[in-house]
Amino acid sequence: MSQHSQQEFAIIGLGRFGYSLAVALEEHGHTVMAIDKDTKLVQSIVDLVTHAASLDSTQEDALKAIDIGAFDTVIVAIGNDFEANLLTTVNLKALGVRRVICKSQTNRQCDILRRLGADQVIQPEQNSAHRLAEELSTPAIIEHFNLGQGYSVAEIMLPNPLAWKSMGQCDIRNKHHVNILLIKRGDEVLISPRADTILQKDDILIVFGEDLHISQFSNLT
Repeated sequence: MSQHSQQEFAIIGLGRFGYSLAVALEEHGHTVMAIDKDTKLVQSIVDLVTHAASLDSTQEDALKAIDIGAFDTVIVAIGNDFEANLLTTVNLKALGVRRVICKSQTNRQCDILRRLGADQVIQPEQNSAHRLAEELSTPAIIEHFNLGQGYSVAEIMLPNPLAWKSMGQCDIRNKHHVNILLIKRGDEVLISPRADTILQKDDILIVFGEDLHISQFSNLT
């Protein structure tokens, strides 16, 4: 069973990247709506995700009809049709979608999509679908740096259950199998924090460890 809290995602565009992302997010235990104007692509994924719909996302009314604004995050994974990508992004922001992530093919497209209000822009050659699914499933992780062979350095918000406890009390290394490299606290940086350091509610931790352990640690409730 997934260790992540369940979220609701809509994926618009079911090319290779969008299809893989939709399936990966569903496998992480989330609710996924897969969308494409090509009915054959929609039919190919209908049994693998929670919902699937064939519609033209450049039409605001079509998105409104499926209550697109109710989703936590919408990913625009439209491939070669940049105009459709732009129009879809504008429609999503107009309909009040809280978080819009767009796929782009060039740095120039990234700049344009950000100016139109995209909250995040990714380029497939830099972000695999499975890696993006993992990041979206772990909202407490602010930044994630993959070191290869299953290990990473990640910047995460302090899990709530650890607030106002000392490093010694938490025994993070032995209990959760991650190492705290430093703590960012406002403008202050605590390097290799001592056992008597009290963790505070808004602390940001820089941690090192295996990807699975970092994911589990960041999702402590």
